[in-house]
Amino acid sequence: MRINDFAKKLIVICAVLLLGMITACGQTSDSTVSESEQAHRDTTESETMTFTAANGEIEIPKNPERIVVIADSYVGYFLALGIKPVGITENALKNPYFEGKIDGIESIGDGANPSIEKILELEPDLIITYSGIEDIGNLEKIAPTVAIEYGQKDFKEQLREFGKMTGREEEAEAWIASWEEKITEYKPRVQEAVGDQTVSILQPYAKGIYAFGHNFGRGGEIIYGEFDLKAPEMVQKEAIDSGQGWVDLSLEMLPDYAGDYIFTSAWSGDDADPEEVYNSTIWQSLPAVKNNRVFKIDPVGSFYNDPVSLKEQLDFIVDCLTQ
Repeated sequence: MRINDFAKKLIVICAVLLLGMITACGQTSDSTVSESEQAHRDTTESETMTFTAANGEIEIPKNPERIVVIADSYVGYFLALGIKPVGITENALKNPYFEGKIDGIESIGDGANPSIEKILELEPDLIITYSGIEDIGNLEKIAPTVAIEYGQKDFKEQLREFGKMTGREEEAEAWIASWEEKITEYKPRVQEAVGDQTVSILQPYAKGIYAFGHNFGRGGEIIYGEFDLKAPEMVQKEAIDSGQGWVDLSLEMLPDYAGDYIFTSAWSGDDADPEEVYNSTIWQSLPAVKNNRVFKIDPVGSFYNDPVSLKEQLDFIVDCLTQ
């Protein structure tokens, strides 16, 4: 009986010890998993940042490597920062100012209706689009998607924002410094040549004529923004002071919107024949036409107001106004 009692006690002691070992191992395992998860969480947080976009607070990767840009107007910002997107729209691929800078970039189709299949194939880690795009829900399923409301920032602030987003703040500031140096050089020459005379930007289209202001491309950011040149009174009021950036007018209204200098081309958004305007009696009677102060801008490249396009437009505008 004593041996049996001793055996029973020994069994109990061993069971307790074994249970303690199992418990200890379990606690160690739980602790290890917890620390691992925390380390992963800390690493993830250090590799991402929260960006305030038109579609909310978006968690995006720091230093993204595969960017798809659906918004045509923003492709040149990334190129200026030394970043080549993996996919851009068909329209952006046709920008003549991007020649030699977009080799190897693939088309994702139309910006208003991009190919979801193609974007998936490109495996982006960041997508840039305009606010209000209909398919944003599907885009957000592919990768962090930043929607930007067009015109909310001027091109310098927009470049800084993209620089911050991609870890290229220094590149953004370097571009801006170089740009401002050129403006400082050119502005006195241009203002001396033009004086108090007015400048307008006009594009005939199927149903009339567009006059553009300070923030809708076609060189307006340079003409009215950087060089502070005068716009015709009606353009100033309806396109610039309103903040809209453009105004729609009929041929009969043209004399009130035409400046002493005119930059023009056909509107690239339709197939209208601009010669119907250019050959009209009203156009031919404009002072700018009579004085040979009408300058043809590129109908495709002039659409863009990104850093790459603006740099190309700058030299053209200066040459036209100081010749």
